[in-house]
Amino acid sequence: MSTPGRVGRRSPLAALAIAAATLTLATACGSAAKPTAGAGAPVAAEGSASASIPTQDVVSGVQTDPALKAELPAAIAARGTLSLGTTQPTGLAGLPHDGVDAAGKEVGLDVDLRNAIAKKLGVTWDVQYGTFQTIIPGTQNGKFDVGWGNFGVTKAREQIVDFATYLTDGQAFLGASSVSATKINTLTDLCGYTVATSPGSTFQQILTDGAAKCSAAGKKPYTVQYFSDSAPIFLGLANGKIDVMFGPTLSVKYDAAHVPDTRFLGQISSTPVGAVTAKGSPLAKPLSDAVNALIADGSYAKIFAKWGVPDTALKTSQVNPDPGL
Repeated sequence: MSTPGRVGRRSPLAALAIAAATLTLATACGSAAKPTAGAGAPVAAEGSASASIPTQDVVSGVQTDPALKAELPAAIAARGTLSLGTTQPTGLAGLPHDGVDAAGKEVGLDVDLRNAIAKKLGVTWDVQYGTFQTIIPGTQNGKFDVGWGNFGVTKAREQIVDFATYLTDGQAFLGASSVSATKINTLTDLCGYTVATSPGSTFQQILTDGAAKCSAAGKKPYTVQYFSDSAPIFLGLANGKIDVMFGPTLSVKYDAAHVPDTRFLGQISSTPVGAVTAKGSPLAKPLSDAVNALIADGSYAKIFAKWGVPDTALKTSQVNPDPGL
C-alpha cells in the first residue's frame, strides 16, 4: 500500500463553496437536479474559510528536554537547527495536515506537531520545500535532515530510509447522510453504491482489485467515479450523484466533522506514518523519543484534539516499525 495521499484536496469549506456555486449556476440554466437539503446548508465563501481554523496555542507551552537534546548529534545541537524537507501548502487545501491562513501563516496538525517536536528537542526547523516525489531522495542525499510529507511506512521504503512514526492513517469512507449503511468495513459493504475516489491512487487499486467481490457475494456491483479534485466529490455527495467517498482516514474524519450532511463510515486498513531520515541516521531515535515525550506530557493529545482527529493518534512512536506491507 502506498502512503495515504492528499492529491487534489481542497479544504471542506472551500470545496463546499465551489460546489454551492456550481449548483447555483446549473440550477439557473435549468439543467441540474434539485439539490438535497444538505446542499442548501449554509457554507462559507472560500475567502472566509479561515474562520473555521482552530487557533488554540498547543505548542508554546512545550518545554525542551535536555536529555532528548543530548541525543542529537553534537554538531546539530550546537547549531540549533534541523533542515526539514516538506511540501509547500497552498491556501487551506491540505487541512487538517497543513494550510496557510489569511495572514500567510502555515497552520495544521502537521505544523503544530513538528514544531512541538522541535521545541522538545531544543532546535528550530529550517523549512525547505520540495515535492512529494523529491523529499525522500532529498533525505537520502543529505539535502534535508528530515523529510515530512504524510509518508506511510512500507517495507520498500524502510530499505532506503528510516522512519520515526507520529500518527496513523489509512483508507476510509465518507458517506452522504442519505446512505443507509452505518458502517463500511469491507468492500462488499459498498455493493450497490456509487463510490468516488482519486485516479492513480491506492484507493483506485483497492476498488479495482475488489471489483468482483460483490458479484461473488450475489450483490449488485459498486460503481466507481474518479476525480482529481475534492470539490466535485463534495458536490456529488450533496446532490445525490455520489454515495460514498473513499480516501485517507485522517482527511475523511476531518471532512466528516466539517462537511454538512456527511458521516464517517469506517476504514478498511491503516498504516503508521512517520518523519523520514537517511538510512542509519542518528536522528530517527531522538525524533521518535520526542514524540513519545509529547505523548507522555499530554501535548500530543492536545494537538490531535485541536484538529479534531484524536483517533489517528499513536499510543507509542517507533523507529522503523514492522509495517506488514
